[in-house]
Amino acid sequence: MRLWLGVLMGLWLPLATWAGSLPVPERGPALRIQGSNTIGAALGPALVKGLMEDQGLLKVSAEITGRDNEQRIVGQTRDGRRVEVDIAAHGSSTGFAALKQASTDLAAASRPIKDSELKELSALGDLKSPAAEQVIAIDGLAIILHPQNPLRQLDTVQLAKIFSGEAKTWEAVGSVGGPIHLYARDEQSGTYDTFKELVLSRQGKRLDPTARRFESSEQLSDAVSQDPQGIGFIGLPYVRQAKALAIVDGDSQPMLPLNTLIATEDYPLSRRLFFYLPPWDQNPWAQALVDFTQSDKGQAIVATNGFIAQTVRAMSVTPNALMPEGYQALSRHAQRLSVNFRFEEGSASLDNKAHQDLGRVLDYIKQHGKLDRRVTLVGFGDAKDDPARADLLSKLRAMAVRRELVKNGVTLREVRGFGALMPVAANSEDEGRIRNRRVEVWVY
Repeated sequence: MRLWLGVLMGLWLPLATWAGSLPVPERGPALRIQGSNTIGAALGPALVKGLMEDQGLLKVSAEITGRDNEQRIVGQTRDGRRVEVDIAAHGSSTGFAALKQASTDLAAASRPIKDSELKELSALGDLKSPAAEQVIAIDGLAIILHPQNPLRQLDTVQLAKIFSGEAKTWEAVGSVGGPIHLYARDEQSGTYDTFKELVLSRQGKRLDPTARRFESSEQLSDAVSQDPQGIGFIGLPYVRQAKALAIVDGDSQPMLPLNTLIATEDYPLSRRLFFYLPPWDQNPWAQALVDFTQSDKGQAIVATNGFIAQTVRAMSVTPNALMPEGYQALSRHAQRLSVNFRFEEGSASLDNKAHQDLGRVLDYIKQHGKLDRRVTLVGFGDAKDDPARADLLSKLRAMAVRRELVKNGVTLREVRGFGALMPVAANSEDEGRIRNRRVEVWVY
């Protein structure tokens, strides 16, 4: 942890006052955040304001710096000292680059850290460790059109053809309207990286160079909503005046970017938003912001800003004929919690978000009196050559979650595996298989 001290006339003198329990430097920002525009445009500033107010700071407000997609959040201690937090929102890649250059304390990212970035930043510690990689919210990439476009759904293969320029007219994808106009985020954007990974790269395609590129999410959305032939992709809070499509991936059902489908990460283009906190040489304000963001207060701010909070809620599921009978029976008598447990790639170990979610699920179970035979776990997997193997593996994943719950005093009602049934993503790529390997929690 940094010591906010300086040297004056050969003597160490404290150069800090205190905001709540956090030190405030004599000059310069208390915290620097760089990275995702999706986070930095509104959510990041709102979380910083919330932290400042939670620390008892006064006159908390945002200041314009005069630089595009940058702002400064300021507050005042009770003894009149100014506290500053600088936020630069130029894309997820710039956050990791700034960590390498020691020009930021916290990286905001709308995609996971890449292996190459992880290697470059290894001197800061393991940025994939549970403490360093913090999922702060769930978002969905919305595919947006002009409000009067009659199209209602597309699958991910059609999306790849459209954004690569292979499908050049709306008629080529079963609609009307003539030439398609493409709108996309810029190269530094985590939103673009996510779209590229989930849609383009999976089909072996690249973005059409004629697409109009934007650093600002708001500007992209507004441009699409004014162009009857336009189509773009954007983070969920930025749909604004545009129309969002339902998306199909592989054998999944068409899914709109609805809150419930994004919270469980069933929606094909759902994604996680991250703070990356260097394990070594931490700024105490960075750790405090992460802790505040994961708190109930912080997650309420996430929801207020249009993203999906990780707060666990029970939700009713309407049974339909496409569900296996056992799942239909479950949906008639129980409610599903708004979280899916997922696993590290190629592993039976819960991923970092799942470890965070365990605490939230346990809190829900205890607060609602569900400790004694009121919880059922349902596992799913990706398709295998042998369906019996898929069934077994899906149940084993549910058993991995069961072990963690039992350690904390939960007596399960039932553990079930549905194998490769009810896929939420195509099984043709690793990303889709990972999404299909999931465990749902149901309560009676």
